[in-house]
Order: sequence, then structure tokens, then C-alpha cells
Amino acid sequence: MNTPRFPWRKALGRLLRGRVPAQLVVQYTDRCNALCAQCGMNARARFLRSTLHADAAVALVDAAAEKGVLALSFTGGEPLLYLGEIAELSRRARAKGIPFVRTGTNGFLFRGWERPDFSDRMRHLAETIAESGLNNFWISLDSADAGLHEQNRGLPGVVRGLEKALPAFREFGLFPAANLGLNRLAGGAQPAPDAEADPEGFQAHFRDGLRRFFSRVESLGFSTANACYPMSLPEESASREAVYAATSAADMIRFSRAELALLYAALSQAVAGFRHRLRIFTPLSALLALAREARGQAARFPCRGGIDFFFVQAGGLTAYPCGYRGSEPLGEFPDLDLARIPRAASCSACHWECFRDPSVLAGPVLELLAHPLAGAARLLEDRELTRLWLEDLRYYRACNGFGLRTPPDFFALAHFARSQDRVAGASIEPAPAR
Repeated sequence: MNTPRFPWRKALGRLLRGRVPAQLVVQYTDRCNALCAQCGMNARARFLRSTLHADAAVALVDAAAEKGVLALSFTGGEPLLYLGEIAELSRRARAKGIPFVRTGTNGFLFRGWERPDFSDRMRHLAETIAESGLNNFWISLDSADAGLHEQNRGLPGVVRGLEKALPAFREFGLFPAANLGLNRLAGGAQPAPDAEADPEGFQAHFRDGLRRFFSRVESLGFSTANACYPMSLPEESASREAVYAATSAADMIRFSRAELALLYAALSQAVAGFRHRLRIFTPLSALLALAREARGQAARFPCRGGIDFFFVQAGGLTAYPCGYRGSEPLGEFPDLDLARIPRAASCSACHWECFRDPSVLAGPVLELLAHPLAGAARLLEDRELTRLWLEDLRYYRACNGFGLRTPPDFFALAHFARSQDRVAGASIEPAPAR
């Protein structure tokens, strides 16, 4: 299946109406076979599990196509427990005109690399992905340290299996992404210095750990990577408020506001240093915006969850603004009239990157189209964010959509080796790095 061209005309039409290209995240199942401490759906969690019924899944895909959704994601739990169904739904979505269809995995299928049938299993997996409608496919990794990752996930041997499997994916013209959910293991086995007493040391701990992470995924054979921001909620809120049980109160992903600001600064430095070697989706402008929010500033570009982006929980058709705002059901997604939803965004309660990153990237465009003079003045006034935003746009163009079926263009990426110091501006960082 060919890599889709970005539907510029459709996207521009939405932007001119004060909208962002729509996306829908569908939780296909909340069943999982891993033990991840940072997720409330791990195999030890006790709750009534659900999987989307086939008729409901088809109804969601068809409704998303009819409503002009440009990006459709299937998440879990562990989606690849239902690989055949996800592949078929992805083909249907692409046939219906949805250009970007995504899913990912905890990597359980990459176990057993020492078994005689491993190569055949990996070729079959790669062939299934290749023949599906998917054009983005991520594989989760929690740390550069394979032992830390596998102990946390309860999936021994997965990292070595990945290393042996990725060549089979490349044979089928596939380039999966490594996906890091930011957590305290990302800095390594040693605990980070106290952020209040030693902010410089805290930032350096995670900056160096994240650099090791990107270097490690590159050595495994990945050419694309992404980072998800901490999905933590207070313990008393996690089960009551979040409709997406991947949120957690675990210490592993719990950070204070001061720590978050330093963590985003560390990630911005690591991303800027590897943009010429890997296609890294994480936008520096969003990291700056989130670091500012963590330091107490109002959100410049609030989340557009519930306006242009929607989440549907496993087991039904009900849409929510996002996985966190479980107390705000919007009704069944096929019945929603997206054009009647108010356009103004105001929420900054969570840091779910699937929604926050595109909200920041689209924010300046919406400002300029709605209020050209005032929008231009704000961009000129906030030179740092504007510089990073423009650099992100240039970088995204060089990455050609981060597509599963598109090899990296290292000639285009090479420019970002020269610009990394200029991109990682000092004021992204609450404290100077060593």
C-alpha cells in the first residue's frame, strides 16, 4: 500500500474554518499481557476487561471517514492481541479515505528470538503489517537498558528479539518507530538527583539517559522514534476521572511541576542532538510550551481535545474529549456533529502528546488565520517559540510524514546536525546543563 500524500486541501479547509485536521483515538481493547508499572491496564490489574465489538469498530471507522477524520489510532491495552482485526480495520479505514492509520505494541510478539521458528514468525508479522492499511506502527521501549525495560514489562528477551526482527520489517519496506513513554527509568538505573536541591544534575541525568535511549534505538535498527509525556494522575483521581486506564499514580511516572519543566528541557536537548540521525516526531515547540506550563505560565495553545480530537473507550461508541476527561462524555461518536462543537480551546489539564503536540503545532496557524495582525504580532513577540515552531515545520517536511513505509532521507536530515545548537535554546532549560 502506497504512502499517502498529506491532504493539504482538506486540512487547509478545516484551518480556514478555525479547525485542526481531526483525529480519533480508538481503544480497541483494554486487555494486556504485560506488567508495566506505569499502566493501570497491566495484566495484574483487576477490572472487567472489554474489547470493541466488530460491528462497533466498523461503525467507528465508517463514521470517522464520513466526518473527515485524517488520523485514526488504534490503542489498547495491547492492540496486537487482535492483530488480524486491527489489520482489517486499518485496510477499511484507508479504503474509506482516512489517510493516516496507526497502532502500536508492547512488543510481546518479539519474544522467543532463540526459537527455530522466530524468523518465520517475524516475516509473517511484517507481511501482515505490510498488507494492512497501517502507515504508522510503534513499539514501546521504556529505557536504553534492556534489563530495566524487560523487568518492568515482564517480557524477557523482547529487546534482542526486536534487534533480530527489524531486518525482516525492512525487507517489506517497513520502518517502525520506537516509542518511549517518559518515566524515571529513562535516566537509567540510578535515581535522579533531587530536582530542588540540584536542578542542573536532575536535568543532566535525564538528558544523558535520553541521549542513550536514542542511541540505543538507533543501534537496534530503528530510524524513527517518539516520546509520550508522563500520563500520571493523583491516585484518588486516576480511577475516578480517567477513562483511559493507561494513566497511573505510579511513582515511575509521577513528576512534580519543577521536575516536569526540567524533564522537558532534557528531552528537548536530546531530541535536538539526534534529529539528523533519527526521525523523532517530538516537536521542540511543544516541549517549550509544556515546560512553560509546568513553570506556571498559562497555556499559549491549549489542547483541542473534544474540539478536533476525540477518544473512544474499549467496549462502546461513546466519545470523550481525551483519555483523561472521563467525566465529560460527548455522546456516541457516530452521532456527533463535529461542525457544531465550539472552536475555542481552553484545556491544559493533561500532557497526552497525541493531542498536545498537534495543538501546539497548529496553534500559530489558527492564530494567524483568525486574527492576522494580532497573530503575527504575537509570533514576533514570542521569538523563541516562533523560532522552534518554524524549525519543527522544516524538520517535519524533511521527515516526510514519519511514515512506516517511507525510508528516512538522511540527506534532508543532515541539515539538522548543523542547527541543533541553535534549536536547543537556553531558555527552554530552567537550569543550564553541564
